[in-house]
Amino acid sequence: MNYDRILIRYGELSTKGKNRKGFIDKLRRNIKMVLRDFPNIKIELKRERMYVLLNGEDGAKIIELLKGVFGIQTFSPAIKTVKEMDVIKKDALELFHNEYKEGNTFKITTKRADKNFPLDTNEINHALGGHLLINVPGLKVNVKKPDINVLVEIREDAAYLSCQIIKGAGGLPVGTSGKAMLMLSGGIDSPVAGFLAMKRGLGVEAVHFYSPPFTSERSKQKVIDLSEKLATISGVIKLHIVPFTEIQQLIGKQIPANYSMTTTRRIMLRITDEIRKRNDGLAIVTGDSLGQVASQTLESMYAINDVTNTPIIRPLITMDKTEIIEISMKIDTFDISKRPYEDCCTVFVPSSPKTKPKKEKVLHYESYIDFEPLIGKAVENIETIQIKPNASKTEEFGDLF
Repeated sequence: MNYDRILIRYGELSTKGKNRKGFIDKLRRNIKMVLRDFPNIKIELKRERMYVLLNGEDGAKIIELLKGVFGIQTFSPAIKTVKEMDVIKKDALELFHNEYKEGNTFKITTKRADKNFPLDTNEINHALGGHLLINVPGLKVNVKKPDINVLVEIREDAAYLSCQIIKGAGGLPVGTSGKAMLMLSGGIDSPVAGFLAMKRGLGVEAVHFYSPPFTSERSKQKVIDLSEKLATISGVIKLHIVPFTEIQQLIGKQIPANYSMTTTRRIMLRITDEIRKRNDGLAIVTGDSLGQVASQTLESMYAINDVTNTPIIRPLITMDKTEIIEISMKIDTFDISKRPYEDCCTVFVPSSPKTKPKKEKVLHYESYIDFEPLIGKAVENIETIQIKPNASKTEEFGDLF
């Protein structure tokens, strides 16, 4: 017997009280978006569970996609059957044969949500366990570490059977905590920051600063590919590509070299904040890790943050590089980030950037330059594209959150 559905457990969402329905509805929409290439699936909501009905679609591919959806604690490929013990025994045995290999041990784990069912959990465990032992020669029980755990849920509408519990991504559904702008470079850190922000329910739109001809089309494609990886979580990512050449050239001419990085970051933050306002965002996410580079010392952050009162979320702030790389490998962005195509931050980095810049000094240097017209020009000429996972091309933006 083949699985006909995926049973999804909410985990943390179960504690959301009066807001619970909104969180679960958002999770349903996110799952539907991620699985949009499977037209025959149907998503059912029950009181304590969600079910993805496969209707002949490729269950293995769907399982891999569900592993990355935030808001899912665990899930199980399952079958639905009637609440009659003889039928449950028959279907459980058939399902067990699909999983069993000679020498495997097993146990039965039953949850009885329907208290009117005539057998209690222990009686169901004994009845099913005995049926399997009689019908599978050489089968043995191991209640502590079984090779196969046969899961039985007796609910109001039906009985559900499975032999697997697959760990989900946890966290909160993307979009339930509001929207933020992710400052996305071509490096290792910022995609990981975006991933962790989404795990806590933030919907993110990416902002990338692009300085042709100093940065190539390949560096731009690198960021599109990183966005595509993040889109596997939310189903789609909106990417704003900011033309930054003119501003960077002006900074290089007018700002002392050791302060040019500080001013560059300040202008980037001002532009990102303007994009946030225009797109109803509530925060800005960066890939800063304390002390990792000159612009990420506490003194630098203080001087850079001065341009906005918008909350700056830094998910990586206490992580070291090894921890960040481990996550980047897990989410499959590391190899893309390591491509040898530089972004504007690395191309224009001064040889000796100030690690402890003074806010008063950077304000003094910037007071001789009118950045406003160039900032306005950059914002008006932003290229905005919508990126979907595994998409061969980008599409025009539609409302996401």
